[in-house]
Amino acid sequence: MPTKNDFKFAALMSLITTFFVTFVLVSTNLGFKKNFIFIWMQSWLIAFILVGLSILFVAPKIRRYLNK
Repeated sequence: MPTKNDFKFAALMSLITTFFVTFVLVSTNLGFKKNFIFIWMQSWLIAFILVGLSILFVAPKIRRYLNK
């Protein structure tokens, strides 16, 4: 079971990583249209959730596999 620090780490890493990646991808693919912020934040929220869950549940399995 993930610890409190695992949740904090996953949230912070997910926040920072997805913030920059979604900004670059949305601005590159769509440009700065009138509804850019809405599209970017919508994309960011989806990415934030998926990456956060991935860091919490997939990363430990990868770490165990690599430490064999």
